[in-house]
Amino acid sequence: MGKKSRVKTQKSGTGAAAVVSPKEMMNLISEVQQRCSLSGYTILREDYFAELMAWAAECGASCDGFEIANFADEGYGLRATRDIKAEELFLWIPRKMLMTVESAKNSVLGPLYSQDRILQAMGNVTLALHLLCERANPASPWLPYIKTLPSEYDTPLHFEEEEVRHLLATQAIQDVLSQYKNTARQYAYFYKVIHTHPNASKLPLKDAFTFDDYRWAVSSVMTRQNQIPTEDGSRVTLALIPLWDMCNHTNGLITTGYNLEDDRCECVALQDYKENEQIYIFYGTRSNAEFVIHNGFFFEDNAHDRVKIKLGVSKSERLYAMKAEVLARAGIPASSIFALHCSEPPISAQLLAFLRVFCMTEEELKDYLVGDHAINKIFTLGNTEFPVSWENEIKLWTFLETRATLLLKTYKTTSEEDRSILQKPDLSLHSRMAIKLRLAEKEILERAVASGRAKRLHFQKQLEEGAPLPLYEESDIALLENADAKLPIILRKLDEEDEHMEPELDPSRAKTLLESTEAALLNGQSKDVNGSHEDTQQEKKNAPEKEKGECQEEPSAQRTEDASKDKGE
Repeated sequence: MGKKSRVKTQKSGTGAAAVVSPKEMMNLISEVQQRCSLSGYTILREDYFAELMAWAAECGASCDGFEIANFADEGYGLRATRDIKAEELFLWIPRKMLMTVESAKNSVLGPLYSQDRILQAMGNVTLALHLLCERANPASPWLPYIKTLPSEYDTPLHFEEEEVRHLLATQAIQDVLSQYKNTARQYAYFYKVIHTHPNASKLPLKDAFTFDDYRWAVSSVMTRQNQIPTEDGSRVTLALIPLWDMCNHTNGLITTGYNLEDDRCECVALQDYKENEQIYIFYGTRSNAEFVIHNGFFFEDNAHDRVKIKLGVSKSERLYAMKAEVLARAGIPASSIFALHCSEPPISAQLLAFLRVFCMTEEELKDYLVGDHAINKIFTLGNTEFPVSWENEIKLWTFLETRATLLLKTYKTTSEEDRSILQKPDLSLHSRMAIKLRLAEKEILERAVASGRAKRLHFQKQLEEGAPLPLYEESDIALLENADAKLPIILRKLDEEDEHMEPELDPSRAKTLLESTEAALLNGQSKDVNGSHEDTQQEKKNAPEKEKGECQEEPSAQRTEDASKDKGE
């Protein structure tokens, strides 16, 4: 009290203590705030839709049969101006309209790209800076497109702290925090590069590169980027696809590809559309967590929603070597990430196969390793028609019921409480989205618990009644031709490190753990689940494709901006 106020910082390289006065601190804060505000970029995007359509027509894109329209909660999208038949080619976008990593190399960003390893390694970051440079260039050929992009987004990068708190118990939280941290780090790095690197001297960003600028560019790319083939077709590159990225998402199949002969992106109708109906496309088999994180919307009727679950055979288990060998023959890692699905059954053939091996006795393992028809029996592991034994089925469904119950205990609210919160009229758009995601995860887990319980009781009855076990015969191989049941299935390489795996559970302890007062702590790391798919590779066979990364994703801006915000600009 009474002493002169000074703020000390850590010692400088010379050993002297650096001292900052309160006035200097306030000046620094003001400077930071100024640099972290959007650099005057506020326009009404709808005022430029006509210019976008005219530019598209001039470039040789299709503009007949649809128009850009506002669809309330879904935001802007494409509306049919005539009847369009399913599978009709109604939209094509030539390469000259696309913003790609290649066009970035040939732009004012090229000299810096040739020297910067971050840009060379991260195409999404290159696209973000390319977008900012072209936005600042009054002569940019892409201005008709850039001016129609949202000025704000609803990805978690734009959430307030209290809105992020609603995600704390969800599987999305680690991805959300990592996304914000990485974006901030990238901004700090490129702020320095732009002001110091000699190859950045001609970039039009020195006086207009705030954190909000970069966050806007990252969100623009993240909600829109897709993979397309390069001009010679030798590899893929990332691209922003004007006009086509106005399409909103619905369930279905991917109907967009790239025609190398005509060098254009082409889209056929997902279904029949009547005049004045909204035209949708399918973004891919994404969970709602992925939609929220990378696209900024929650899809109510998501047929592909799921909750990730990390499972592994403990290396300290006596039967580890045998279980790992059976799993290897089936093409399944001994530790992996699977998914509990919103549909019935909640588990895939891969997860069923894993759980059967996970719960096998030593004798059962021997039968699948060296018993009669051992090689062919591997193909039955993912098929519901051929249980290993009634006891094995009881164990695996008990384990699944237990694990889903433990995951539910990691949430701080119940499903009923979330539904009650969602009834509040003053809930912000972002808070509502986060709570919907939280509730959807719980509902999937609750269905898994109910399904596990029902299956367990069914197989207990089969065991008690002495029901004969279906026996595998060579002729039964025809039953395994279903794509969902066929094994071996090679899981994709996992991004997650082994040390992030959840604590491995012994199936014999499942029931005890369910009743334990410490059970809620066993899956404490379950929230640290991010980024990976299970059973979601279908869309990667199509082009243009999405590229996962920090600044990424799908083609549209569905619900990526609050309609009321646009109206008020």
